[in-house]
Amino acid sequence: VGTRKSQLARIQTDSVVEKLKELYPDVHFEIVAMSTTGDKILDTALSKIGEKSLFTKELENALEKNEVDLVVHSLKDLPTVLPEGFTIGSVLKRENPHDAVVLHPKHKGKCLQSLANKSVVGTSSLRRAAQLKKRFPHLEFKDIRGNLNTRLKKLDEKDDFSAIILAAAGLRRMGWENRISQILGPDDCMYAVGQGALAVEVRARDQDILEMVSVLNDSDTVLRCIAERAFLKHLEGGCSVPVAVYTEVKNSQLYLTGAVYSLDGSDSLKETMQTSISSDNQVEQEKVDEKVQRVSITALKVSEAPQDAAVKLGVDLGNLLLSKGAKEILTVARQLNDAQ
Repeated sequence: VGTRKSQLARIQTDSVVEKLKELYPDVHFEIVAMSTTGDKILDTALSKIGEKSLFTKELENALEKNEVDLVVHSLKDLPTVLPEGFTIGSVLKRENPHDAVVLHPKHKGKCLQSLANKSVVGTSSLRRAAQLKKRFPHLEFKDIRGNLNTRLKKLDEKDDFSAIILAAAGLRRMGWENRISQILGPDDCMYAVGQGALAVEVRARDQDILEMVSVLNDSDTVLRCIAERAFLKHLEGGCSVPVAVYTEVKNSQLYLTGAVYSLDGSDSLKETMQTSISSDNQVEQEKVDEKVQRVSITALKVSEAPQDAAVKLGVDLGNLLLSKGAKEILTVARQLNDAQ
């Protein structure tokens, strides 16, 4: 089982391997940790490096060479189109996907709204910065890189930042829930595509391994993430443009809210659409065509009709935003980001 070396990546991989061990007590799982490009380049903003598979390439090389059989990722690190021959074999039940505010210890008890004028907030995400600049114009946003441990250390030991924004899921998995001062709801900051969900990447032709990991699929999470990824793919978004989503499953309906932003957040488009995802309670018994990937996800244990509906929802919402001018907003955002 391949994983990144960071502490969070190890914790996430261990949790997936634990589940697999319970389900397959006779299988021996060995974890292989490696550094990726994204772990090594720490002095450049993620959106500037311009490499789509920043945290995944080295792991995929090992998968290709049969050095590992499966790789555990944060789904939000995986591009919407995987290299030929790979697929996401399972998407596990999602942890809280929202972003969290972690304050410098001296600001304990405050929230973003109550921080002083011109307070500096650290985030390496254009998506977070664009939304929060608009919502909290009295704050300044600066880039901060490194894994969770590094970023918390930079916050606590220096006076450069009053607060930093991190994914709540990562903080919870690390056991640092006590550092969360505020969870940002969708009105303050919508999340990244796939945020909070773990994905297991496998070789697409490896039917045995695909079958094995497919039991980890959480159907609601799979459908939400398929819709989110289809939306992002249709907009041709990536790390270098601010795109955000919010999804919900209620009464057999899947709701998808998607938005695009200019870098400073002054220009934005946001819409919500929904679709029915009820399936006729029969999991189709026929062999699922392994060639059918939906935004690089092969979810064997999830009915096909709802998956198709989720893809269509993402594409339809993407088209709606494009018809209202999303392409112009994203093109300008990309050019400005490249120029900075």
